[in-house]
Amino acid sequence: MSYPNANTLWAGTLVEELVAGGVDAVCVSPGSRSTPLTVACAQHPDLRVYSHLDERASAFFALGRAKRTGKPTPLVCTSGTAAANYHPAVIEASQSGVPLLVLTADRPPELTDSGANQTIDQEKLYGDAVRFYRDMPEPEAEPRKVRMLRTTVARALANSTGADPGPVHLNCRFRKPLEPTPVPDDHRDGVPEDWADGDRLAADGRDGPFVTTAQGAGQLDDGALSEVVSATERADRGLVVAGPADGGLGADALEALAGATGFPVLADPLSDLRFGPHTERAPVVGGYDAYLGTDAAADWPDPEVVLRFGASPTSKPLRHSLRDADCRQFVVAPSGRWTEATFTASDLLVADPDATARAVANGVRERGDPAWTERFRRAEQAHWEIVADALAGEYWEGGVLADVARLAPDPATVFVSNSMPVRDLDRFGEPREADLTVLGNRGASGIDGVTSTALGAGSATDDPLVLVTGDLAYYHDMNGLLALSRCGVDATIVLVDNDGGGIFHMLPIADHDTFEDQFVTPHGLDFEPTGDLYGLAFERVETREGFRDAFERSVESEGTQVLSVSFDAAESHARRDALGRRLVDAL
Repeated sequence: MSYPNANTLWAGTLVEELVAGGVDAVCVSPGSRSTPLTVACAQHPDLRVYSHLDERASAFFALGRAKRTGKPTPLVCTSGTAAANYHPAVIEASQSGVPLLVLTADRPPELTDSGANQTIDQEKLYGDAVRFYRDMPEPEAEPRKVRMLRTTVARALANSTGADPGPVHLNCRFRKPLEPTPVPDDHRDGVPEDWADGDRLAADGRDGPFVTTAQGAGQLDDGALSEVVSATERADRGLVVAGPADGGLGADALEALAGATGFPVLADPLSDLRFGPHTERAPVVGGYDAYLGTDAAADWPDPEVVLRFGASPTSKPLRHSLRDADCRQFVVAPSGRWTEATFTASDLLVADPDATARAVANGVRERGDPAWTERFRRAEQAHWEIVADALAGEYWEGGVLADVARLAPDPATVFVSNSMPVRDLDRFGEPREADLTVLGNRGASGIDGVTSTALGAGSATDDPLVLVTGDLAYYHDMNGLLALSRCGVDATIVLVDNDGGGIFHMLPIADHDTFEDQFVTPHGLDFEPTGDLYGLAFERVETREGFRDAFERSVESEGTQVLSVSFDAAESHARRDALGRRLVDAL
């Protein structure tokens, strides 16, 4: 291929290597300094380019695609604050172990600290949140440098999806001209088609990635595995805890482990294990948030062993119950990162979760006490009966999440916002056989970028997309709604509107006089005009029957519909508390 200047050679080679490494889509925001990268992406026949006007929304969109696909969707932006707007998504990707490849365009080195327009210090802009960083040299048509470029891109992709997946950052410097304008002097060693045979590797690359990285799955050695199996076999009372998914533990392995041990499985709604066909065969528990840590479970004995997978559970009662349990707790973390903030776990197993679960299942010869699992089964039955009875009466915020979990199509991608939606799904989302991929941003647990992340996840699949979000999160990321039309994504958006930060009603500050103005912060906004602004259908729903009907119509319809359900946050919290008291009485 002929390149008119070194910038186009550099950007074209970089994009070639991305595609060779398996990348099929990129998120690009308009800007001048990134012109070589943007043009190279737009001209590559095997890349889909998602164009985003807002860099923060773009980054969260890419994050969502990676959550759904397991591989990075690279980001391209210009220099300056454009790159800074990626930072919240980079933090979330780092905390939740999601692949993300950031390509920031930058000025030549001599312009740093010079007062030059739109020039900031972009070196190591994201600190230690990235798994891999390179400040790339200026483009040059020199074979060794081009081989370095190909190698660096291949390494960046491998680091983003490695044993400790997460964001990587390549800072790409370009000097003018940025457009594909001929610059003969750029080709000091000739254009690639003129390079000698020995340099053809730089010019043409390889069949596939320039550098192939083999990712090995960590296996426990025989001694460590024997220790886990022995501790599990000795326990009459054990738990399998599946926190928010960080990859690795599949439903089949979980089913094998539960079948071999007889232990109940406490599955977080974001674990990818609360929903699916395996729930009919494995003792998957979903209502633990309602009874653990209450008088209903006060006389329950401690578990004798706990096998933990995934990130820290969403449920505070579950986290505190594990904190207070006097037993051996094995945390399986393939990245080796610590994911247990109460600091009571006794063993860290740096190993592949799926392989570990299968190996323990194959090694165990004694099952736990059936009475222990039956205790959870009775509590579950009582909880879900109370929830079903409550749903027949007055509607409340938790009831919306209960209905979403019951009515979401099979299959579907369901994305839940932080604050109350994910907590309500945790407590009121009953396990079912449907193939639901439930996602959320629980790494840093922010409410920024929620809509964009959901739409990014939806762009990666043909499954119906359902987003459940609060009013503050919806407000925070209204810019992200532009992706509905620009990126061709349809969604059912359930907007739980309680006019402010409803979660703060759960905190002690609720009893102080600054609570209303500084924490709940009622906004008084009417979100209906977003329908006209972003080309979506906006519908207010006032009853449970109305919501169920509107929801079922929406998930079967084309286009995007926002179903807005309004509540008083204090009343919803009172309803949650009342249901908790009913469960305690029932048990």
